[in-house]
This record gives sequence, C-alpha cells and structure tokens, in this order.
Amino acid sequence: MILVTGATGNVGRHVLTLLVVAGHDVRALSRSPQEAAWPAEVNVVAGDLADPASLDAALAGVESVFLFAVPGSGPAFVAAARRAGVRRVVLLSSGGVDDDAEVQDGPIATYHAEIEQALRGSGLAWTFLRPDVFAANTMMWAGQTRSGDVIRGAYAEAASAPVHEADIAAVAVAALTEDGHAGQVYRLTGPQSRTHAEQAAILGEALGRPIRYAELPVETVRQAMSAHVPAPILEDIFATWAASVGRTAATTADIEKVTGRPARSYHDWALDHAAAF
Repeated sequence: MILVTGATGNVGRHVLTLLVVAGHDVRALSRSPQEAAWPAEVNVVAGDLADPASLDAALAGVESVFLFAVPGSGPAFVAAARRAGVRRVVLLSSGGVDDDAEVQDGPIATYHAEIEQALRGSGLAWTFLRPDVFAANTMMWAGQTRSGDVIRGAYAEAASAPVHEADIAAVAVAALTEDGHAGQVYRLTGPQSRTHAEQAAILGEALGRPIRYAELPVETVRQAMSAHVPAPILEDIFATWAASVGRTAATTADIEKVTGRPARSYHDWALDHAAAF
C-alpha cells in the first residue's frame, strides 16, 4: 500500500494517477475527502498531516509514502510512520534547500529543510525531491490572458527553469516503486532557463496568438499579491525573482536520469494547460 498525501495538489494528483494506472494499491489522505472526485481504485481516508492523531489510521498497512511537506509536521509524521512500519518516504521538498547553509534562506527552504532533517534521522528509507520553480506558478497569469494579450507583472527578466509537475510526479513514482533511490536527493528542473518575458511569449505560441509581458513597478505587484500570499512567502518570492535577473537559471538532468526521458519544456507545459489560459 502506498499513501499519497497532498493528493489533490499539482504533483500529488499526478502521482495518484500514475500509481493507479500501474496497478498499485493506493490510499489518499485528504482533509476533505468529500470535496474531490477520486478514482474507484483509491482508498481515501480523512486526515491531516497537521493533525498527528489522524495519522495512525492513515498509515496502517502502508509501506511507502509520498509526503507533501506541511510546516512543522516532520516529527509527528516520522513517529507515526515508524509505529506503522512504513519502509520508505518520498518527500516533495524545495529546490531552495541549501545543504551547506547553517541557516536556510527564507521560510520555504526553512520548513522543508526541517522536515528533511526529521527524515534523515528517522531510520526510514527517504528520497528528497527538490524541484525549482514550478511551471504551474504561471497559472496566476491565466486571468490576464483570458481577457487580453498582455501579462503584467514584476521582473520581466527574472529567469527560472520551470519544471512540469508531471515530471516531478514521474520521479516520485519511480522512487516509491523502484529500488535504488533511498538516500538520494534529486534536484528537478525544466530543460531550459526562461525569463518571465520568454515564458509569456512561449505561452502565446501555445495559444496561437501573441502574448507579451509588460513589467510593472515591484511595489505595485507586491501590493496586489499581498492580498492572497502570506507576507514572509511573498518576500521570499520577490527576493528570488530579483536575484535571478540577468542570470541563466541552472538546469539538471535528474528527471532524465530517473525516468529515462528528458524533462518536458515550458512549451510542453503550456500546450498541456492551454485551456486554462
């Protein structure tokens, strides 16, 4: 039995589907099971990683876990997993985690590093997936492209190597179901460095019409995003964008190394999600 947490998220839903298609016994942990449609083959249990009391039932009989990181959940999850006899855990961590840093840079890297540390000392077989920027982050532009041909935002020249969530899921499934991944840390990126402006143009190619990126003052965008992004996370995002201007984003071959095929491009992602834009 494989438990998938975060099963309705960008990555988790792909992990769930791939496991079901491959014929594995799958359980999904959900805070609100009644609010989602589930494949008939999936055993769905109500629970929350932030609620340690719900974990024992969710983990009963489970051999492997796809773990979606929730701040502060590491120690309680590890304790419950050890009680249940879980053998392996694949953690969706963050590319922001720096193994050489005494103090992590920003709240996102900090809480992921804390969960990684709990797993390192757990005695469980662990694998860490550290994706960089998700291609899905550009879904925040969908409202603008549905109403026009201009995407307005900060830092037109901020660069990243956006990774397709389906590629992250494919690596996760390999690590959950195959030997040889214990103790591995995979840095997952897309195949090319792309600026915000380049991503907008690529999105236009996928939609069959020109899309351009118009740079707005940083404070204008910060104020708009502050309505729905917590302040510490928002500052982390803007610091990352600012630091990436004028640089080429690093890429890795870890997706191909694990799955046997190259990482999907941002253009591939845009084609897959064109209907949303």
